[in-house]
Amino acid sequence: MNEPEEHAWERIRAGYDPRLIKPGLERLARALADLPARPLEESVVITVAGTNGKGSTCAMAECILRHAGWRTALYTSPHLVTYRERVRFGGEEVSDAELDRAYAVAHSLAQAHDLTLFELDTLAALIAIDARRPDVAILEVGLGGRLDAVNAIDTDCAVITSIDLDHMEFLGPDRESIGREKAGIMREGKPAIVSDPMPPHSVVQYAAALGADLWLQGRDFNFSGDKQQWAWAGRGRRYTGLAYPALRGANQLVNASGVLAALEALRDRVPVTAQAVRNGLALVELPGRFQIVPGEPTLVLDVAHNPHAVAALALNLDAMGFHPVTHAVFGAMADKDVAPMFAKLMPLVDRWYFTDLPTPRAATAEALHATWQATSTRREATASKHASPEEALRAAVAAADPADRILVFGSFYTVGGVLKDGVPRLRGRHLAA
Repeated sequence: MNEPEEHAWERIRAGYDPRLIKPGLERLARALADLPARPLEESVVITVAGTNGKGSTCAMAECILRHAGWRTALYTSPHLVTYRERVRFGGEEVSDAELDRAYAVAHSLAQAHDLTLFELDTLAALIAIDARRPDVAILEVGLGGRLDAVNAIDTDCAVITSIDLDHMEFLGPDRESIGREKAGIMREGKPAIVSDPMPPHSVVQYAAALGADLWLQGRDFNFSGDKQQWAWAGRGRRYTGLAYPALRGANQLVNASGVLAALEALRDRVPVTAQAVRNGLALVELPGRFQIVPGEPTLVLDVAHNPHAVAALALNLDAMGFHPVTHAVFGAMADKDVAPMFAKLMPLVDRWYFTDLPTPRAATAEALHATWQATSTRREATASKHASPEEALRAAVAAADPADRILVFGSFYTVGGVLKDGVPRLRGRHLAA
């Protein structure tokens, strides 16, 4: 079998150290100034920052805008299976040829201005997106906000999702410090949507000092719902009788509410119809966000990788139907505080399958197992260690009965590892014959 062809953009990326992080906008700003024209000057730009919910927010905004007839571009990170997931046009992944052209330009500028890999990636994405001249560009912030490379582009509307403790070595020790960094994507006089129902005071204070047009959940917009439908109300518009978003999980209404506020704030530039809202929310897809794959056993995929996201995952799992045994495939980065994650899922998970991940930033299966042993309060729970997510999933399938469920979570690498050959459709040991 022939090896897949390596493209020019892949060779360029391979020459950069993925572990190197140098916060600051000066280097990328100089590189952008060297381009013939500043990217996205003709597009409406929506920038999305936050701890959790960014990917869902971006996906819902993109899908609604597409169904309203606007030409969309989306830049997100990280990816699950292929890097091309990070740049999408009208819902479709960027082509290798487009990336080759963009990285050729970006690499030259990256060498001249000593850019990191993420700065290179962001510059190349902006070049590729600008070549398509989209009506709307949605940019997800990678880390923080104020000093993240994405913030080198001025936004027309900032969206800040839930804020919690993560990346504290870069962003600060508490929600107030982290909120201040996230608020750095706001711009004077431009709408700033905060979908977190209880944002840090630093976010509100920053917006007031800057003179941003702050939209707060519960003050400027809100939502309500019952078991069948939900409704949203903003400053000048209401939607009633909405079907729940196709993305699962109770937290998705918070994200969807922020999206509708952003679109309401931008209605003079990119108006959307009520039908586009309904279609976009009904048809949005985002792998790995409480993704339930029917089968025997049921498979649940979730990239939750910090205590706040795992708490939401635990609530969503608890709301599912009865499963006799829950098996969990878990791999995580070494800098994550995994003990609170174990605590949240301890009552729900009966068998753990800890896995190594293909990155030097990851905790080993051995280290995860040791932390679990030190914190577990369930004597009847079991655990094993595996070399890869695929191997761990195979072990879980071999041990599971058809009525059980298997959860895969903890990192994009963990979920991506079981998705790289397509979405698994599981058949338990008693169904194999």
